[in-house]
Parts: sequence; structure tokens; C-alpha cells
Amino acid sequence: MNASIDDNSGYSGLYEAIESWDFQKIEKLEEYRLLLKRLQPEFKSRIIPTDILSDLSECLINQECEEITQICSTKGMMAGAEKLVECLLRSDKENWPKTLKFALEKERNQFSELWIIEKGIKDVETEDLEEKMETSDIQIFYQEDPECQNLSENSCPPSEVSDTDLYSPFKTRSYQLELAVPAKKGKNTIICAPTGCGKTFVALLICEHHLKKFPQGQKGKVVFFANQIPVYEQQKSVFSKYFERLGYRVTGISGATAENVPVKQIVENNDIIVLTPQILVNNLKNGTIPSLSIFTLMIFDECHNTSKQHPYNMIMFNYLDQKLGGSSGPLPQVIGLTASVGVGDAKDTGEALDYICKLCASLDASVIATVQDNLEELEQVVYKPQKFFRKVESRVSDKFKCIIAQLMRETESLAKRICKDFENLSKIQNREFGTQKYEQWIVTVQKACMVLQMPDKEEESRICKALFLYTSHLRKYNDALIISEDARMKDALHYLKDFFSNVRAAGFDETEQDLTQRFEEKLQELESVSRDPSNENPKLEDLCFILQEEYHLNPETITILFVKTRALVDALKNWIEGNSKLSFLKPGILTGRSKTNQNTGMTLPAQKCILDSFKAHGDHNILIATSVADEGIDIAQCNLVILYEYVGNVIKMIQTRGRGRARGSKCFLLTSSAAVIEKENINMYKEKMMNDSILCLQKWDEAVFKEKILHIQIDEKLIRDSQEKTKPVPDKENKKLLCRKCKAFACYTADIRVIEESHYTVLGDAFKECFVSRPHPKPIQFSNFYKRAKIFCARQDCSHDWGIHVKYKTFEIPVIKIESFVVEDIATGVQTLYSKWKDFHFEKIPFDAAEMSK
Repeated sequence: MNASIDDNSGYSGLYEAIESWDFQKIEKLEEYRLLLKRLQPEFKSRIIPTDILSDLSECLINQECEEITQICSTKGMMAGAEKLVECLLRSDKENWPKTLKFALEKERNQFSELWIIEKGIKDVETEDLEEKMETSDIQIFYQEDPECQNLSENSCPPSEVSDTDLYSPFKTRSYQLELAVPAKKGKNTIICAPTGCGKTFVALLICEHHLKKFPQGQKGKVVFFANQIPVYEQQKSVFSKYFERLGYRVTGISGATAENVPVKQIVENNDIIVLTPQILVNNLKNGTIPSLSIFTLMIFDECHNTSKQHPYNMIMFNYLDQKLGGSSGPLPQVIGLTASVGVGDAKDTGEALDYICKLCASLDASVIATVQDNLEELEQVVYKPQKFFRKVESRVSDKFKCIIAQLMRETESLAKRICKDFENLSKIQNREFGTQKYEQWIVTVQKACMVLQMPDKEEESRICKALFLYTSHLRKYNDALIISEDARMKDALHYLKDFFSNVRAAGFDETEQDLTQRFEEKLQELESVSRDPSNENPKLEDLCFILQEEYHLNPETITILFVKTRALVDALKNWIEGNSKLSFLKPGILTGRSKTNQNTGMTLPAQKCILDSFKAHGDHNILIATSVADEGIDIAQCNLVILYEYVGNVIKMIQTRGRGRARGSKCFLLTSSAAVIEKENINMYKEKMMNDSILCLQKWDEAVFKEKILHIQIDEKLIRDSQEKTKPVPDKENKKLLCRKCKAFACYTADIRVIEESHYTVLGDAFKECFVSRPHPKPIQFSNFYKRAKIFCARQDCSHDWGIHVKYKTFEIPVIKIESFVVEDIATGVQTLYSKWKDFHFEKIPFDAAEMSK
């Protein structure tokens, strides 16, 4: 080797390896190459190569950098990203993975969350890109954990594994076999068993038995439904690990991947498909999947959600229409998994029976399987925590609330000066500052203010904008009182200071200046009150006592602290970290992923990082969480669950309590409200009522039960068919869109175009004059869109958020959200609010590239 280091065609890493005959550094890169290959689709859709190329230049050859730049210019960013991947895969520079990480973080590109160079390929999750769209519809349902961690409870040490167990890594318990019996006999079954007992493993047993029963030449096809992306990811992993070693093909499709994959082909070519349910709903609707007969087994995780318009119920409507319509196609077997079937609003066992029968009818289930013969074994695995209710007193006097209430009264008076009927715009009565009732009242009032109309349109604009500001400030004050009630006054004050800081940074017109001045006049007094030790919250003192006591009894205690809101999560974390009495605690937080505000909430990788640390008992020994912790995410075993002013229905009660499943675990409900304790007592009564009703149904003759279910199904179908709405006729009359805050004219519906059936843009130069844009805090590529900026009302004293500015293919266009506007009928002047585009039935003209070029 006579070549110099400068004469090695850019492959200095390879040259050095050959020179020293040490290839270890190059071999270490293989893991990152595998990771990049796996993430290539995400990389292509999320990366703008020209933004990071200068930082990566030291890892590439000059000629490669020039080629990538040229391709970006001539063929577009995705083609450039593909070339960049190709170049990185052949790079021999040992630092390229870290350099890529640095470049991504520098640009705040979200791909950096997937490029986990410390852990490599094993820990990467694909984030749900659906949530990046600002036009998403949101539905919230109760979730149960997938219990993936409980598969490890079934593990047997290597010494106990025989040759025949080589492909079966889990040791089956007797109660799990008992739960699987009816389903193995081919019966449609709801499996109802406690959180933590390994229902996922029971589903694996049923699935394996089902696939093996088919004679040679025939094949089964299983679909497993998981409600949320975290659960989907976990279950897809569990099913893949279990079944791929048995030779079965396992795949998954979620909202994050559905746009880019041939759904029909994937379903046809695999034995087990893990889906988020809306995927199947969409593909049944558009005919891609012609009928459910393609499947031989359907498994519904958290099947208690099969009601109303939930996607589970939409799938089962299709199934029942096929069953009751006399279709010749075979129907799949149906299995439901849940910790609690619930009883709805039932007041006695008779009503509870009816509720459970209706759920069985929805899932066409003839059996409810529970553990009866192996209860003792179940109780050795799942420990029901002791439950304690602690009624604590609120503050005796609340100077902070008095000051904020005075500011709220002043703000209401200002609103009444310009709108005499302000107080009567909502029918909600008995509203009190600092309550959910007041929140409901002010939201209703704010909506009513948005559609107020006056002969003088300038006056209408001025008054509507002022009312928008008054109601927005009242909501924030009310939020602060709720925070102060459950946490410290200083946390509530911090929340308000943040709000007013954002107000100053936006339009900041005369009304906002006046409201800000009123707040600032009280600020010194509020600061003084919030620092006064005599104003400490008695609830926090009691919470501190419980934590000190429990960790003194057992220093290894692991706690989940459930709270109602994200704001309270942050407030309690700050309180723990600033409390010297609780220095033994290492708090972590777990919140959901916000779809309405991209600056709040946690991403999937962030959630995973916290949970991994919590499970390993590493950085955190207490997790402060919102309801996301009972929404299907894999949580470690805990021995202390604290419900801090946190109560739901019987299903939520059973799920949250199920988090404390370590031996000797405890569950505390801490509240200042007798009504909260009463509600939890009612939930406990309903749980007993549910269990009694299930036992009663299990004693019924199966033929009688099936007949009852059939009658319910027929009655429900009649109701469903009679309520089927005719497709609304689009209103072809042109309408105006006005800013929902200031009533400024934005555009006509005739200028709106629909992109890919779900995103709405506005044509013409006139609209460009109506908005201003600012760089998006989190720019991102999703599907064919690159989100660059946010757009706001152009009126300087308004700046209301209207949507986003994107690059769609080769077009730079705005994408607007209907909840930012008031729709005005040109002929009648009637104004209407819509929260979703699908509810606004105007003539929707598809986006046409040729029209843009004109």
C-alpha cells in the first residue's frame, strides 16, 4: 500500500483499517447501516437533505455531496434523501452515525427521535405520523394495558425448556388454559380477566390453536385489533416474536403506515395481521377489503369499547349485517379481551345484565370466559391492592382565589358592557369560579359570541374580537384556580404568567393591554400570597405524609401517581423536586401526545424512554401520570397507586387499580371532595354488580343465551337501519369564511380545494393578503406534505391561528382548519361554527394541479 491518506478516493476509514489490519471500527457500523435501512422510508419522508448536508460533508466524499445537491434540485427532496441514505450506507467514517444525530438535533428534525444511536436498532419505534396533521379528528376511549410485560411472567428458565418447547418460550398457567377453553372450541368469546394476568398470552394460545387446526391445503387468517399506536407497536412485536419462529408470517398496519402500503396485498400475503381498527373500517368502506370473510379469527383488545361509533363497533356492524343479511360467505370467529366489561349506567343487576348482553350481542359472543376453577393460582399472580380513601380539607382561606375571582368579575363586567346578554348566552346555571361547570359555561358563551351579528360589520368585528379575548382570559383564570386547588399557588401563578407572556408576543391590542395591566396590578400581591407558607395546600401535606410513610416502610416502593391534567403533572413534579422532605423520590412524568398543540404532550420515543427507566427502577421511583397510564401503555409493576383527585367510571377504576399488582400493594384515593369518594364507592358497587351479573349469565343455558343475543342483534339492526342517514346534499351556494376571532373576511368557499380528501387549501392571490406566516416551531415532512410555517390572521391586533403553510409536491400552499373560522351564508347572513370539515356540507372541489398552474 503506497497510496497516501489523501489519495484513497475519500475512503480514509477503509484505508486506515487496511493499513492497521483492524476492521473492528468498520464492523461496528453494520448495526447503524441495518438501522438506517429499516428506517429508510421514514428518513425519505422526514429529511430535507440540504438542511443537514453541510454538517455531514466530513462523512461523505465531495462528489457525493455535489450529487445529492444536484438531485435535490432536479428531482426533489425525497430523491435527494434516498441518495443520501445510499451514500451513508457505504460511508466508512466511524463517526457518521453520531454526526447524523448531531445534524438532526441541530435542525430540530423529529427523525432524531428515531435515530437512537446509543441503543441501535432494537429500541426504535415508528412515531404515529397521523398526529402531525392538524386536521385530525379525535376520539378518546378507555384503554387497558396490553400486558406484554406479563409474558415474561410466563417465562421458564432455560433448564426447564425441553426440545419440544423450543418454539414455545412461555410456560402456560392453568388459569390461562381455562380462559382459552371456549375459544379453542370455536366459540365466539369475551375473555374477562384482571389486568396483569396475561390475557395477551391467552390470545397467543388461542391464535396458535386456531391456525394449526386447518387441514392441509387450507389456511387460517387472524386479525388482532389494538386501539392505540403504543399498544399496536407492542402487540405486533409480541405476535411477531411468538409466531415467526413457528413459520407464520406476521405483519402490522397502523395509521402511520397505511398510506404507503398495499393493504389488500398485505392482508392476503400474511397469516396474522395486527391492525389499528380504523384501517379495516376505511378499507371495508372503500371496498379494498370486500368482506370480513377473508379472516377466520378476529381478536379485539379492550373489547369493552365495542359501542356507539367506535371503530370496533363499525367493524362488527359489517359482521352483523353479513350475519343477519343471509350472506353465504363464512364469518370469522370473534374473541374479545378486557379486564372489565362494565355496566354503563345500570342501577341494579337486571340493568347490568342487559348492558352486558348488549356488549355480547355487539361482539356476537355466546360465552363470557372468566377464571373460576383456578382462582387460587390467579390470586398468586395478580394481587388486588388494599384500597384506602383519604378525605382531606381544602385551604381554610384562599386569598389567591379571592384575587383571581375579583379579576374574573372585572373581566365579566367588561364583557357585559359591550354585550348586555353576555351572562344569558349559555343556559348552564350555578357556575362557580374554579370549577369544571364554569369551564363548560365559558366555552358555550365563547362559541355564542363568535356568531353574534350586528348591522354595522366593523362594530361586529370589534365586539366579537373583544368578547373572544374576554372569554379566553376567563378560561385561563379558571384553569389557574383549578391548578391552585390541587397544587401550589405558585404553580397556578406560573401558569398565568406564561399565558400573559404569550399574549404580549401576539396581537396585543388595546383590550389585551387593558387586561394585562389589570393582571399586573395584582401581580405583586399574588406573588406575596403564593410565597406565604400559611397558604400551603393541605392536600399536598397529606400526599407528602403518605409518600414519607410508605417509603419509610419500604424504601424500594415504586409508585404511580394519577392526576387529571398535564398542568397538574408538571406542578406536582416541581413540588416533589423542591420539597426537601421528599428528596428520596426521583419523579418521572408520563402524559399523552397532544393533537391540538404540538408544544405539549410526549412523543412515543419520550414515553418509551420514561417507561423503560421506570421498569428498570433506574432514574425514577415515582411516575406522575395522566390517564395515558391506563390507556394501553406497558407499565411496570408497582406497589403503590395514588389517585390524586382522580376518579372515572368502573372500567377506569379497575384499570388504574390494576396498576398496583405487586404483592402487598396499596391504592390511595386522596380527595377533598365527599362526592369523589361517593363516586368511587359507587364504582366499587358497580364492580360487584358486574361480577354478579357475569356469574348469572354463565349459568344460563347457552342456547337460551344465543337466542337472547340474536333478538338484541335484530332489534339493534332495525334501529340502525332506520337511523341510517341519507348522504347530505352539498350546498352549492357560495359562502364566506370569516376569522373566528375578529370576523375579518378570509375567503369564499368557491376558492377552497380539497387535497387527498382531507386537507383544505385556498386558491388565489387575494387569500395571501389575508394571512401572515411565521416559521413552524416543528417543521416536518409527512406523506406528500412538508410543513414549513404556521399562518395567522393578517390583522395586527388579531393574529388568530388559521392553520399551516406547506410544500405539497411542487406547490407552496396554505392548509386551513375550519375550527378557526365562522361560516357566513351570503344570502341570509346566518353565521355557523363547525369543528370538523366533515360536518360542513359545501361543494368540495378536489385540488387540481393544472388549475394551480393557470
